[in-house]
Amino acid sequence: MKHFFEFFPWLFSLFGMDHFAHEYHHIIFSWVAMIILILVGVLAAKTITMIPGKGQNVLEILVGGLEEFMVGVVGEEGRWFLPLAATLFLYILLCNLMGLLPGFFPPTANVNTPLSCAIVVFCFTHFLGIKHHGAKYIKHFMGPILALTPLFLILETISHFARVLSLTFRLFGNMMGHELVLMILFFLAGAFLAPLPIMAMGILVAVVQAFVFFMLSIMYFAGSIEHAH
Repeated sequence: MKHFFEFFPWLFSLFGMDHFAHEYHHIIFSWVAMIILILVGVLAAKTITMIPGKGQNVLEILVGGLEEFMVGVVGEEGRWFLPLAATLFLYILLCNLMGLLPGFFPPTANVNTPLSCAIVVFCFTHFLGIKHHGAKYIKHFMGPILALTPLFLILETISHFARVLSLTFRLFGNMMGHELVLMILFFLAGAFLAPLPIMAMGILVAVVQAFVFFMLSIMYFAGSIEHAH
């Protein structure tokens, strides 16, 4: 699913990278999102003042709100993995919002982007579990009844791998659905009228889906560091 005119893939095609620009345009827009986040982070770090301006206020409220939410769910240990969780939230939010701009494509509407984010969450979840519990982390997969350990071991392993699919297809399905609705309205109502009725809904979907991914991720992180029953 592509918009009719995508500036960045078109720019790559000028340098003889037509195949890459058309087949992997979600990667190009993913690079754009990362560059924007890095630039905003560098500029924000250089312009920090004791009396915050409008931009610093917005960033402080956003990051502070995410941090307070994580501490409320995980406890004080939540501050340790705030950088990763907040980066995932901001990256997914920016990728989602790209779909609302003419000539842009939301990378999260391609299954590879949410899958890569889900794999990061999966790996970090088990890294946290091993870091906090060592070899005893295996108890998280053994269940409460010793005699049923082999069965729980299989079920828990499947359950943990299913989290990757759940995170991936929830985000991908919602963003792809939004793109399909946008394309249908585009054909029915025209290029200028179609985005207007669904602009507010699109912003809501982008924020909610980024927050759901963020919330599920920190719940998985919290589950890996708590003691097994």
